[in-house]
Amino acid sequence: MNKASLGLLVWIGSVLVAGWMISHLFGANGEGGAAVPVEDGAGGSNESEEAEEPAIWTCSMDPQVRLPEPGQCPICFMDLIQLQSKSSDLGPRTFSMTPGAMALAEIETAPVVRRPVAHELRMIGKVAYDETRMATITAWVAGRLERLYVDYTGVSVRKGDHLVDLYSPELYSAQQELHQALATAAKLQSSPIQALKESAEETVIAARSKLRLLGLAADQIDAIEQSGELKEHLTIRAPIGGVVIHKNALEGLYVQEGSPIYTIVDLQKVWVKLEAYEGDLAWLRYGQDVAFEVEAFPGEVFHGRIAFIDPVLNDETRTVRVRVNVDNADLRLKPAMFVSATVQAVLTPHGKAVDPDLAGQWMCPMHPEIVAGSFDLCSECGMDLVPASDLGFVAHEPEDKDLPLVIPATAPLLTGRRAVVYVRLPNQEQPTFQGKVVQLGPRAGDWYVVREGLKEGEQVVVQGAFKLDSELQLQARPSMMNPDSEPKEKSEEIARFDAPDSFQEALGALALSSLPLQQELAADHWPAASRAEEQLHNVLDSISDLVLSSEAQQQWRRQKREMEKALAALEQAGNLEAGRSAFGDFQQALLAALGSFPWRPDREFQVVHCPMAFDNQGAAWLQAGEQIQNPYFGASMLRCGKITERFSSETEQDDELRLLRDGYLTIQNHFRAEAWEAMEDACADLIDELKSLDGKSFSFKAKRESLLEAAKRLFFTEDLEARQVAFSELEVLVLPLIEGSPAAERNELDPANSKGVRQ
Repeated sequence: MNKASLGLLVWIGSVLVAGWMISHLFGANGEGGAAVPVEDGAGGSNESEEAEEPAIWTCSMDPQVRLPEPGQCPICFMDLIQLQSKSSDLGPRTFSMTPGAMALAEIETAPVVRRPVAHELRMIGKVAYDETRMATITAWVAGRLERLYVDYTGVSVRKGDHLVDLYSPELYSAQQELHQALATAAKLQSSPIQALKESAEETVIAARSKLRLLGLAADQIDAIEQSGELKEHLTIRAPIGGVVIHKNALEGLYVQEGSPIYTIVDLQKVWVKLEAYEGDLAWLRYGQDVAFEVEAFPGEVFHGRIAFIDPVLNDETRTVRVRVNVDNADLRLKPAMFVSATVQAVLTPHGKAVDPDLAGQWMCPMHPEIVAGSFDLCSECGMDLVPASDLGFVAHEPEDKDLPLVIPATAPLLTGRRAVVYVRLPNQEQPTFQGKVVQLGPRAGDWYVVREGLKEGEQVVVQGAFKLDSELQLQARPSMMNPDSEPKEKSEEIARFDAPDSFQEALGALALSSLPLQQELAADHWPAASRAEEQLHNVLDSISDLVLSSEAQQQWRRQKREMEKALAALEQAGNLEAGRSAFGDFQQALLAALGSFPWRPDREFQVVHCPMAFDNQGAAWLQAGEQIQNPYFGASMLRCGKITERFSSETEQDDELRLLRDGYLTIQNHFRAEAWEAMEDACADLIDELKSLDGKSFSFKAKRESLLEAAKRLFFTEDLEARQVAFSELEVLVLPLIEGSPAAERNELDPANSKGVRQ
């Protein structure tokens, strides 16, 4: 033996010794730890006593998907992940974790407490005129403007200042009537006839009233009587003090009665008009103090009180106008100045505003800036003052038991109208958390007011709640994004019924008639959408249910009533928003009907779901074509949505059933020839095809899972008797599908016509 052969033998021997040592060090089974002999009946007792739960695979993006084997998600085509088994002792919204996992996830909790909450509300707006302190100077009589004493806007005037000299023939004749009446009354003073004296006095009074109605003040009428002269011009004076903001006429212009000449505004009091969002209205009350700043005087804070909250929401800005009355005696606030305002709102659980400055005070219901220590009349409008408590104010904070229940603002997970909070359950061996749907009140800074769903003292998760929610989503359990992800009971599944051809064709016509309405709403064409509703109503009325069985008839009539109710609401709708809401109700009932009965589409239809429709509640609709056309948002979010289901035409359904027929006949041929290996290959091919098909046929879609199970049983069964049973089960499922299809009626699926059977 040469040296090379000897070295090779030594190397082989070393490898064998090393392998023997490794096998004894880590265990012959390849797992870590020393190998331990297992006695009969002892080792693996846990596995034998407790049946291992079948593995479930789910999708991290669509956790409602739950399949028995790994693969890709049928919705988003992501790789499926194995679903972790969950303890049967825990509820559907309950999650348990080890202390170490809790530390790694950085989970933190805080108690639910009662405490006063204050909210700093910020708004923007502008300074505006006080509309109650505006006056328009008009011509009380037709005439010519001889002179305008104020010849440009912006001039300040005082009450009683002369503004215009007006020449009017009518005014001149009215003065003559007064002089004549006075002369006649003077002559009849010595008359013994009392009736004549009284008549003359009444004529004088009437002449004075006429001049007063033509715009002359009492002192002007007295001057005419005392002088005895006729004035050719009428001097119009300022009825209020203020600033002239509009000049509507020129000297020499002839004006008619009522023609505007000037507009005067008293700026010693102004309005501040603010814009408040819908979510801020819960914190606003009549009479609240508002602090604001303007750019012209940085660092200086002005104050006013809320005098009016608009009862109507602005549909374009989604805000409500709030008016604040402000004193402006120094005239520093100019109309149209931008304003940045804040309201320090402190409310009781019953919605009353807390303001210690109004303790025992009386306030005007029209002018909240008028406050007195006792009953009085408003100096602005003369209304009776009322106690501030009657207008929704309290002077002090409520007692502890009356304080609102609050949680930190980081605790709730918000999605649309729902709020989910995770609560740590007490007295548990391991940290255990339960998700609760709660009803929240307004947000107050770093706190949320809790209306319902929590109790004082409960520990809520304030950091890491989203991680807990994500774990529940991966387990396909109820969570923030999937409130209804728990498996439905059989009683909750949609009942499916058979229907004759005439009813299937009628349902197809109904689906087709819904397309114009969907397309017009997607195009924001409301008049055309309302016209499409009438045609859809006619098609729905024409569908006869007398051909259905009694149970199917009851199901259809329930769904038809819902569709009729939605179409009636659509007919009454006066705008796009109301029409879209009614259309959503119609689509819900229509899709339920299309899921309950087979129907014959003349083209491919898609079911599209938009998760953001109707304040994130989500809604689906039926459309034709691959390009998404969202009827609930129109042009604003036209492509929002995801195709969740497809309905195909008869041609596509026939192609699907042909594949099913060919696969079945191939299995049948090998089964009869007892070519078991070839039959197993054919079963494997059929299983792959069943997984890849979309289920375009209504009947096929309803039985696809059963077909898969039957094909798998036939594939894995080795006993001849068991194979015969499994083949019979597959045959019972396949033959009704083939024989009841439209293609079979045309003799296109006869086994004798099959050309695709694999030998």
